[in-house]
Amino acid sequence: MNVLVLNAGSSSLKYCLIDMTTEQNVLSGSVEQIGESANTRHLSNIGKRKTQVDNIECNDYPSAFKFILNLISTLCGDTGIIDAVSHRVVHGGTEFVSPTLLGGEVLDKLRSTISLAPLHNKASITGIELALEFFPQIPQIAVFDTTFHQTMPEYAYRYAVPHELYEHHQIRRYGFHGLSHAYVCRRVAVDLNQSNESLNIISLHLGNGASAAAISKGKCIDTSMGMTPMEGLIMGQRCGDLDPGVVFYLLQEGYTPSSLDNMLNRDSGLKGLCGSNDVREILTMVEAGNEKAKLALDMYCYRIKKYIGAYQAILGHIDAIVFTGGIGENSPQVRASICERLDHLGIILDSHRNTQAIDDILHIEASGNGFKNDTKIIVVRTDEANEIAVQTQHYLDQISEIT
Repeated sequence: MNVLVLNAGSSSLKYCLIDMTTEQNVLSGSVEQIGESANTRHLSNIGKRKTQVDNIECNDYPSAFKFILNLISTLCGDTGIIDAVSHRVVHGGTEFVSPTLLGGEVLDKLRSTISLAPLHNKASITGIELALEFFPQIPQIAVFDTTFHQTMPEYAYRYAVPHELYEHHQIRRYGFHGLSHAYVCRRVAVDLNQSNESLNIISLHLGNGASAAAISKGKCIDTSMGMTPMEGLIMGQRCGDLDPGVVFYLLQEGYTPSSLDNMLNRDSGLKGLCGSNDVREILTMVEAGNEKAKLALDMYCYRIKKYIGAYQAILGHIDAIVFTGGIGENSPQVRASICERLDHLGIILDSHRNTQAIDDILHIEASGNGFKNDTKIIVVRTDEANEIAVQTQHYLDQISEIT
């Protein structure tokens, strides 16, 4: 089976064609800056060959979609090799708790989730509508970032607000980055030669957006993001955990809801603290003696440490701490700072291993020389497209068994 995975963003369309017999990418890439700039560009990966083409004629989603299909047809001989199309959808709300076959009624229900994630879900639905138009005979599946967190117990996902807010307005914690957390959980289980059902890990997806997940016996029992991706860890541009009284105070000071939304989602986090949301730049600033950058990095790592401690308390035994995402995979300095002084929890980093290059997976825990820590520290290169394709195939196999 060949699965075309589509991930439509506010100004981009990412794609990945995966051969599920080997779980290998046939080709992947993205069309970026759609409708934002005359310099719409295409980035692609074919095998180990990476290319970038600037100034392509893709001013809207339909033209970007046609561009991708023409590319597949040219390189693979025919778009007829596509057996299924799967779509990443960020927010499933309470309606969508597992991969779902797309059609008219489902699409109508899916539109009701736009208010929960306006930028993300609106773009996803645009991509779905286009794909249904181009491939009316091919099964198309929506796979949700929130699905992995549906196993949280009610005492973990509810907020202490009046019950009617939960009942009538779906005010609860949903969690995000679920596809990434699910992928690394599967990958670590194989690496440790354990079943998913026996695995206890703390998964740290650290990118411009960041979240932690407590995974008990392969199932998420808590996660740091909430109803929106703003809650939890300090992120590149989002504030993370914040006293809601701050919002009320700033409203009284003359800020508007839209200005606060923009500030807390786009101008806070690392960017708000030191002017940059790029950890590489921040580390350079720290080396140059920039105190704001040092404070930002200290706060960033401190918040993650707090979540590790909290999640160890609810998990008990931990098989592994897992780092993934752009920062988690590529910043030894951040990993070292997070793990510093956690040896009393059995989390002991090997500084040499930590600086080694990562292919797909890298162990960085100390071992030998008397170290008896049971908790592995593992860096995993995440692959959300692979997770989407795996869930799509599993879903289609279930349907075929029923029919």
